Amino acid sequence: MKEKFPVIKQRFIEVSEMLSNPDIIKDRKRYIDVNKEYKDLKPLVEKIKKFEILNANLSEAQNIIIENSDHELVQMAKEETELLEKQLAELEEEIKWLMIPKDKEDAKNAVMEIRAGTGGDEASIFAGDLFRMYSKYAEKKGWKIEIVDFSEGTVGGF
Repeated sequence: MKEKFPVIKQRFIEVSEMLSNPDIIKDRKRYIDVNKEYKDLKPLVEKIKKFEILNANLSEAQNIIIENSDHELVQMAKEETELLEKQLAELEEEIKWLMIPKDKEDAKNAVMEIRAGTGGDEASIFAGDLFRMYSKYAEKKGWKIEIVDFSEGTVGGF
């Protein structure tokens, strides 16, 4: 995984330079594609830079442990090493998730239909609860909801 870091960082630099290229700016479709790639790479590159800084700090702390005889300084370096190793493990997991290729279908819209079906009032109450649950979930994710049509049930459901 770490061997891919220079390639990813180099691609990010190339994409950044492409965004200021007048030929790409003129071609709207190409500019949108390059801008999307930039937005996808930016969080990954930021995590990689943070990973490299933490890794350098870890090496420094390990050198202090090896080279110093001051007990207090060595103890502090050991505590720092434990903390940095934990942070590096968490960050490495985040980087792995960010390196998974994005599915093009993820960015598309979705249409959802919620119907009460058979079951009378209980079914319409359940449909209302389901709608509220999905609405709150979408709101939490920052997604936009557009209601095309709805009809209220007799006891507060849909």
